Amino acid sequence: MGEHRHRHTVWMDDTVWDQVESHYQKDNCSTKNEYIEKAIQFYSGYLDVKGADTYLPRVLSDVLEGKLGALGKRMGHLLFKLAVEENLMGNLLAAGMEVDLDTLRKTRVRCVKEVRETNGEIDLEDALRYQKGAEV
Repeated sequence: MGEHRHRHTVWMDDTVWDQVESHYQKDNCSTKNEYIEKAIQFYSGYLDVKGADTYLPRVLSDVLEGKLGALGKRMGHLLFKLAVEENLMGNLLAAGMEVDLDTLRKTRVRCVKEVRETNGEIDLEDALRYQKGAEV
């Protein structure tokens, strides 16, 4: 034993010791002590770091980046399609209605306020009630 190594008595449940016995060789440790030291160093490092990202395997990080990138691309595509449909609906409505620009601007300001206040939870029924003068 080296000069910095000392014997310590540690108490643990039998189930925990069984885990040590069944895993230490899988981690290429020559002794159970080596496995326990590595486990303590790993967990201590985990606690010392603000996040656990330094302990995530690089492969996991790459997979997450790939999945999130694909999700972002898909969401962007869906938002684009939604914007096209909304633009189409707006143009069709504008063609069939006689609304002056001042009314349009006032309505836009009211709509922005409503969407902010309700976190976007407004539907056509609410808008119809408002336009007909009923309480929402």
